[in-house]
Amino acid sequence: MITALLTAGAAAGPTGPAGPAAPAGPGGSLSLAVNGLDGTPSTSIVLILAITALSVAPALLLMMTAFTKIMVVLSITRNALGLQGVPPNQVLAGLSLFLTLFVMAPVIHEINETAIQPFLAGGISQTDMFTLASEPLKHFMLAQTRDEDLALITRAADRANPASPDAVPMMTLIPAFLLSELRAAFIIGFVIYVPFLVIDIVVSSGLMALGMMMLPPVTVSLPFKLLLFVLVNGWGLIITALVGSYA
Repeated sequence: MITALLTAGAAAGPTGPAGPAAPAGPGGSLSLAVNGLDGTPSTSIVLILAITALSVAPALLLMMTAFTKIMVVLSITRNALGLQGVPPNQVLAGLSLFLTLFVMAPVIHEINETAIQPFLAGGISQTDMFTLASEPLKHFMLAQTRDEDLALITRAADRANPASPDAVPMMTLIPAFLLSELRAAFIIGFVIYVPFLVIDIVVSSGLMALGMMMLPPVTVSLPFKLLLFVLVNGWGLIITALVGSYA
């Protein structure tokens, strides 16, 4: 039987290799899903936007909020008292940050209600979210910006005068807002400096009259300035004035 099989295989001969098959048509697909379930933005998109917001948060905090004015006034107050490192810069920055959050709370709430929550719910696009989020900030800055500063920046940029305050571009409004904030901070700082300057002059005149010219007047006047500041509740008055300036 084995001999018969070998004889049959030799008679048939080996079969040649099969030819190459034709290439199949293009298959598969690549898709990038921006929205998740029910039209809400996907987690990756939300994460990217959150990281972007955190990266530009310091610049936004300095340029578009009340932080700069509050920090400058608190720093001037420390210098007027004659204290170089008390309170420390970290304390002043932390106090300025929380006062800024307190002042900006209505603006933050409006941005959350009109822009962030509709975007997370899938009702608006990213472009609409940024547009709606910039409107409350723009109204806040316009309310604190002087017309003279707006005109100054507009002339410096060689632009035409806007038809209305709402038509002012953000690139013009932000530097004008910073100029107005610094001007207001220096005015408040001048008012804070005057009583302490009077104390320094009185103490210096008294030491000169007593012939104690070798004794630094700052060393003698510092306790009196601290006593005056505590008696009039200086920190409370300054914080009340800062918060009230944004009413």
